[in-house]
Amino acid sequence: MSTNTSTTTVFKRRESEARSYCRGFDTVFTSAQGSEMTARDGQTYIDFLAGCSSLNYGHNDPDMKEALIAHLQADGIAHGLDMHTNTKADFLETFENVILRPRNMDHKVMFTGPTGANAVEAAMKIARKVTGRSNIVAFTNGFHGVTQGALAATGNGYHRGGAGLPLNNVTRLPFDGYMGQGTDTADYLEAMLNDPSSGLDAPAAILLETVQGEGGLNAARPEWVQRVARLAKEAGALLIIDDIQAGCGRTGTFFSFEEFGIDPDIVTMAKSVSGFGLPMALVLVKPEHDVMGPAEHNGTFRGNTHAFITARVAIEKFWSDNAFQDDIARRAKIVEKALQEIADMVPGSRLKGRSMMRGVDVGSGELAGDICARAFQNGLIVETSGPNDEVVKILAPLTTPDAQLEAGLSILKDAARDVIGTTKVAAE
Repeated sequence: MSTNTSTTTVFKRRESEARSYCRGFDTVFTSAQGSEMTARDGQTYIDFLAGCSSLNYGHNDPDMKEALIAHLQADGIAHGLDMHTNTKADFLETFENVILRPRNMDHKVMFTGPTGANAVEAAMKIARKVTGRSNIVAFTNGFHGVTQGALAATGNGYHRGGAGLPLNNVTRLPFDGYMGQGTDTADYLEAMLNDPSSGLDAPAAILLETVQGEGGLNAARPEWVQRVARLAKEAGALLIIDDIQAGCGRTGTFFSFEEFGIDPDIVTMAKSVSGFGLPMALVLVKPEHDVMGPAEHNGTFRGNTHAFITARVAIEKFWSDNAFQDDIARRAKIVEKALQEIADMVPGSRLKGRSMMRGVDVGSGELAGDICARAFQNGLIVETSGPNDEVVKILAPLTTPDAQLEAGLSILKDAARDVIGTTKVAAE
């Protein structure tokens, strides 16, 4: 039976009210390639959302697609729980040789359920089992997922309100910059950890994102992260870096913390780790903390066989030398220049994030939303973030050709001019 997929009627009639992104992009998409998505009506959009950083290498990379199709046509394993397979071996060897060893990381690789939230859940469980403690220190504006354990570490009040149960065993402290430029919030953390009357229960772990994606692109200073890492060690707590959105090149290097000189006990990864938008999540854990027993943290879909194939190709293609990393740095300058032009249009606005995880805080969720809506009308998919959705957030595929990147940024700048101009006229 064929259906008319040119309208959104069926979604509004049958899909849950929990649907989200489709509300801002109210069309039916049918195909995608590189940094473009095409709708049923033939309209093509430049994609600056990239599956919320799940498509850092763009849509339907031809090399990943070819390898995946070849596996399917050869009746390769489609689902293997966590059994040994040739595809898992190939991925692990590539990840070890290209990613871990060159960075002097001896971490074991734990395959969890396929979502980032599940990786965070596993990381928190590991830390609690290793230390025998229950408390986790997390930070303001952090976002770590919406399953019960991860949600306890998530700061967003809207998402926390959906829990239906108390969210316990997490102490939230101020992230870098939260108290303004004149305050180093690591001082607060250190004081709390060292004062036996602070009320802070000894933590099993300190959990943080180096750039808070959903929290508004708050980028921690290297020296702040370094100090937090030292404080965690002194307190007998594990350091967990949530690299789910900031990793896989989004902040310029494969891991977001590579230039910080720290050695996290645990790293969580998902989103673009599969390379192709296929569900896949990893927990990287130092060998001395690899304490979970067989199937103690399990899941039917831990280890997506098809994702092993595309992830291996992504690593081989993009990370075997420094060429891709250099390209990211060059494109980041293009993005920064355009965002500064937008910031110059709005008094009091400022750039946020780093590398290709950038945005502009325009000070108002309504203004940021109107800019993104106007941009979508003109052929650009772009979203907001921040506690009040006040940040226009750029997550363009890292492979976006310069001309296409410039075209998308031009649409965004025009949208900002139009919306700001309309707002001024209305105010007058």
